[in-house]
Amino acid sequence: MDLRISSPTTTPLAGIGQARRIATPPIDNNGPGFATALKGALQSVSAAQNHSTSLQREVQMENPAVSLEETMVAIQKAQVGFQAALHVRNRMVQAYTDIMNMQV
Repeated sequence: MDLRISSPTTTPLAGIGQARRIATPPIDNNGPGFATALKGALQSVSAAQNHSTSLQREVQMENPAVSLEETMVAIQKAQVGFQAALHVRNRMVQAYTDIMNMQV
């Protein structure tokens, strides 16, 4: 929120208490927003976890078309993606907590 003090006189502090809100520009809802990007990232992490789970199942069933190396790489990718999502979530919760604890 941007507040400015309008003073009709040239005396300093004469306009105290006459704060007004500056008009904010309209929000552009056409482009992808933060919520859309976050949803896409979470869906990507979920897809990686599902893929690694299916590869694990195939290795356990001794499917010759699926290699152990490919499965291990998929598991590591899913784990790294999950850890990144977890860190983003923790940072967002911390930012929310910090903002809610600010005194106005």
